Amino acid sequence: MMTTYTPMIQQYLQVKADYQDAFLFFRLGDFYEMFFEDAIKASQELEITLTSREGGGAERIPMCGVPHHSAPNYIEQLVERGYKVAICEQTEDPKQAKGVVRREVVQLITPGTMMEGKNLSDKENNYIATITAFDHEMFGFAYSDLSTGESKATLLAGIEACLNELSLSGAKEVIIASDFNEHLKKRLQERDTLTLSYENTTEEAAAHETLLQEIEEQKLRSTASRLFHYLYRTQKRSLDHLQPISAYEIDQFMKIDYFSKRNLELTETIRSKGKKGSLLWLLDETKTAMGGRLLKQWIDRPLLNKQEINYRQSLVETMISQYFERMELREKLKEVYDLERLAGRVAFGNVNARDLVQLKRSLQQVPSIKELVVSFLSEEAQEVAEALDPCEEVADLLEQAIVENPPLSIKEGNIILDGYDEELDRYRDASRNGKTWIAQLEKQEREKTGIKSLKIGYNRVFGYYIEVTRANVHLLQEGQYERKQTLANAERYITPELKEKESLILQAEEKIVGLEYDLFTNIRETVKEYIPRLQNLAKKVSELDVLQCFATVSEERQYVKPIFSNERVLSIKNGRHPVVEKVLNSQSYVPNDCDMHGEREVLLITGPNMSGKSTYMRQVALTSIMAQIGCFVPAESAMLPLFDQVFTRIGAADDLISGQSTFMVEMLEAKNALLHATKNSLILFDEIGRGTSTYDGMALAQAIIEHIHHIVGAKTLFSTHYHELTVLETELSALKNIHVSAMEHNGKVVFLHKIKEGAADKSYGIHVAQLAELPKALIDRAQALLEEFEQKDPIQVGEIIKQPQVLANKEPKEDKVNESQLSFFEAEEKTKPAQNLSLKEKQLIIKIKSLDILDITPMQALNTLYELHKKIKND
Repeated sequence: MMTTYTPMIQQYLQVKADYQDAFLFFRLGDFYEMFFEDAIKASQELEITLTSREGGGAERIPMCGVPHHSAPNYIEQLVERGYKVAICEQTEDPKQAKGVVRREVVQLITPGTMMEGKNLSDKENNYIATITAFDHEMFGFAYSDLSTGESKATLLAGIEACLNELSLSGAKEVIIASDFNEHLKKRLQERDTLTLSYENTTEEAAAHETLLQEIEEQKLRSTASRLFHYLYRTQKRSLDHLQPISAYEIDQFMKIDYFSKRNLELTETIRSKGKKGSLLWLLDETKTAMGGRLLKQWIDRPLLNKQEINYRQSLVETMISQYFERMELREKLKEVYDLERLAGRVAFGNVNARDLVQLKRSLQQVPSIKELVVSFLSEEAQEVAEALDPCEEVADLLEQAIVENPPLSIKEGNIILDGYDEELDRYRDASRNGKTWIAQLEKQEREKTGIKSLKIGYNRVFGYYIEVTRANVHLLQEGQYERKQTLANAERYITPELKEKESLILQAEEKIVGLEYDLFTNIRETVKEYIPRLQNLAKKVSELDVLQCFATVSEERQYVKPIFSNERVLSIKNGRHPVVEKVLNSQSYVPNDCDMHGEREVLLITGPNMSGKSTYMRQVALTSIMAQIGCFVPAESAMLPLFDQVFTRIGAADDLISGQSTFMVEMLEAKNALLHATKNSLILFDEIGRGTSTYDGMALAQAIIEHIHHIVGAKTLFSTHYHELTVLETELSALKNIHVSAMEHNGKVVFLHKIKEGAADKSYGIHVAQLAELPKALIDRAQALLEEFEQKDPIQVGEIIKQPQVLANKEPKEDKVNESQLSFFEAEEKTKPAQNLSLKEKQLIIKIKSLDILDITPMQALNTLYELHKKIKND
């Protein structure tokens, strides 16, 4: 069928055959054209007119196009939606072509290879990743940011670990082999924000040797080679800015799986998927784009090495104490542009003169930044200052070569400064003097002829000419000028002398533009040689930026330097949720303590909805994460263990893509924590078991608590509405009840947001419904039903809430009771075998033990006594 089409359409189809998964932007003159299915789909996606043309076949061919000068905007729209765009350019001069002009694809633009544009966020990396499957459930995972040149690789056990790393990296595109496992491929395709690409070559190429120099593991080298083959094949140009790929192990950092990262809202909020309201939003006081990207990387990967953490914290502490120096540093950092991406654009060949001016201004800030840092850092931290390489050669070159306010285009001249190149100066002198000579000639001819309206003009057809109005032609002498053109109201003339000057001027201007372009490309090539030094400088500047950011936030919000415990003690005094505190205003935020140690490894949290249980749980996790990235923490004081992992099960949402219910998602997340947590982990479980029946949910919740208590041993915050579970405090030695206090006032519940010891006395569910302004008749009916239920015998849940099994040969420690605090009921409990106590008796004992006699009013005491008496009497 191809032979029935015109030669040009045949050429299009031949090129398109190699780029079936991309829109082919086919250059025809001043337009990029698309045909067939590409045209139909592009017209819909870009909302441009769909037309058609003859192509040699029986039917007209669908066609649409965009002007080449506005193509970048259209390309960005397509790439943002996950598409790829192949740019097919004319690669020979149409005037010299015999037959169809030769065309070929010069670049494939994909979501993971964007180098510029509004879709490329300044403070976010744009990663492209690759996954390589090996035997025995081993996978190689590598990712790279083409805009900055940084690349990393690791080996992972199991696809779940791969999917988690893929989510944490935020990669928009993943490269796999064409024979990749279909089931695993489907799991990748389920992620609608991810573009799949294919590359089968994993052999190492000579061009990759420098990039692979830091990696010895062969599986990692093969994985990285797949990534680099794809990048070189699709970009078809120099990638000199790519840095040697570095290997990492996920065990080097605190593990935070994708669900926990989402639940804790570390970098984006659950509802809006935006940055505002996240921990990243709170902490981001960075002044440079590269500092903003590094901050996000640190939040994603908190440290486990105490020495590294202490190093960061000591620098933060120094910067807090040096207020004026820190403020000056912040001002100077404002003037530093994105060195990493500027270096990438230099290597990629799409840097313009304005970019180089930004690079020059950035480098000119470095000496004063270095001097400032030397003045206030301790001797131990002087290496930070020493690593600040100002790259004077580059700054000097750009100062001497590029004008201060150059045009955007690099092909129209007016880029290079006078005095930089002798040949350019000569051409410029000829051009400037020639134009001055023409102005003087016009003046002379007016005086000579007496024609005041005589003028010398220029157009592209005739060049320079002398124009005399028809009314004044008679004033000219015979043969004075050579007639060139007759107009309705004037005559145009030339002279040999004028044409000679015209030749000199036009030749000079043409030479100037060409020579300036050549000089600019030479300057760009010179700067390219300094890319490694510029990238090293960028790393040091971004580290300084993040550290000053920590210092600024810590001082403004009165955070404290945490201490790390070797005995796994967690003691937070007056801790706050950093984001909620900022949103609410620190004056209205209620701080809370958290104490967890050998006898308090599991905290069972009860209290009404909306009272602050989830906030309390999250603030403990966020405090630990902030500490392990090197920041100070929101508390009056904090002693923390080093957590190797954080697991959360907070909130519920159906996974519609994979067809999993809320309860199934809840169980899968719980399984992930129970299988992978260690005694050095932190687990946050919020309302586990609510997605099923009361008995099922309660049984599962208790079994999970027992498993964590006996087997896992991780520090755990477990909130629940199953008040029956509070009796576990009498059975599990390391479990303690705490609750979020609330009180009734005029029949309405008031949340105090204060964490207290013991179990909550009631759930306040109807009060919360009343706050939500459900119909009054409904509220009254619910209250009546509640009173009716309370008069009946309690649900016999004793078969569920019974003494836990002893697992893994671990005997629960005997509860220690302070004799001086025993009430009558506690004394009776002590003398009565625990297994003979009824559920109601256990609940009464827990209720009495939780009372703080010194912190209640006489009226509250009478009410409590009345409730206790009523419950005993109903027995």
